[in-house]
Amino acid sequence: MNPLLVVLPPETADGALPAALAQALAGCGIVPVGCLACGDLVRQAEALAPRQILVWLPAPAPEPLLEALQAWSGTPPCALSLVSAPLDAAVHAQLVALGVHAWAPIERLDAPSLAALLVRARARWQREAALRTELDASRTRLDERKWIDRAKGLLMSARGIGEDEAFGLLRGAAMHANLRLGEVSRSVLEAAQWADAINRAGQLRMLSQRLVRVAAQALAGVDARRARVLRTQSAERVQHNLDHLATLALGEAGTEALARVRSAWQDLETALSARLAAPALLGIDARAEGLLLAAEALTDALEASGARRALRIVNLCGRQRMRAQRLAKDALLASVLPAARSQDRLASTMDEFEAALRELEAAPLSSPEIRAALAIARDEWLHLMRGVRGIDSAEGRASLVRASDALVDTFEQLTASYEHSLQVIMS
Repeated sequence: MNPLLVVLPPETADGALPAALAQALAGCGIVPVGCLACGDLVRQAEALAPRQILVWLPAPAPEPLLEALQAWSGTPPCALSLVSAPLDAAVHAQLVALGVHAWAPIERLDAPSLAALLVRARARWQREAALRTELDASRTRLDERKWIDRAKGLLMSARGIGEDEAFGLLRGAAMHANLRLGEVSRSVLEAAQWADAINRAGQLRMLSQRLVRVAAQALAGVDARRARVLRTQSAERVQHNLDHLATLALGEAGTEALARVRSAWQDLETALSARLAAPALLGIDARAEGLLLAAEALTDALEASGARRALRIVNLCGRQRMRAQRLAKDALLASVLPAARSQDRLASTMDEFEAALRELEAAPLSSPEIRAALAIARDEWLHLMRGVRGIDSAEGRASLVRASDALVDTFEQLTASYEHSLQVIMS
């Protein structure tokens, strides 16, 4: 016989079996693995791991039993039988909802009826367990179907391919990684989400520098109307990206980093709302540096949370947008405020930009589209350098602004290409 745990009412907590129950158990050849009160049911069931539980309840009020069964939420770990005094229909329904599988009246209990009770309970528990397993499997298949459909849609949109080709990519990746198709599909969507989050956080770095650049551009009289439009668009883009990032499950480190970015943005936004004048540029620049550092920390936290090596190239490429704006900003600040320290940063930013550009050009993650964009970036980089060298002339400043915006546009395209590349999505 399967190991049986007997549950007795609180007043018989000394473990002594009632005579009628002891006789019925002996007639069935059953020696219980334990006898306990209702209050110890869940803890002892976990410790003893019986195959069946029999509750002996001579009193008509089962409150202690109902309280104990609440912990299992209707799915006890094994077959559960009840022998009790007559109960009304509402209590029977409550007991069934709590997982009781079979019931027998206490006044007619003997060995045959006890054996039949335990068989009924065991059969019903096995049937319910099989149904739960089937239901869980159906839910898993339905859930996986949703993940697969979403992953196919992502690949079709990102790569411009058909449904069959997208499904073939997912199936091939699943076979290669020895994973279920649903697991691979979910991983693809998670990788895309992390890549998008890194791209958006990286945009905040660029926008921090662009906002100072357009302020300096306006003061220097370089296409002031366009500068005002860019300022408005950039501020709206910062807020949009912050709002989007706040909807994602970024983890503890990412959430804390995002809070610091929001605080830094509020400081910069306040500084930008004041009347623009040359002395105020230094304060604006200092607050922009605070936003830049906070956005950098957020981007690094997201890259680490994503735990995919391929995401690094999205971060690396996105950082080039910031450097293009930083170079233009520092050159303009140096022309507007000769005493500013921005001149000192130009050389290091140039070196960082050139080193990152060479790394991107040598990276194995590439495509004809990416190589063509990198060639354009190299040309625009040379234009930007000429603008920096000619910053003292109106023509040089105009060239600087045009080249920095062109570089940002190029690296926006490149970052999106990396974000949507198969190597990143399928990493």
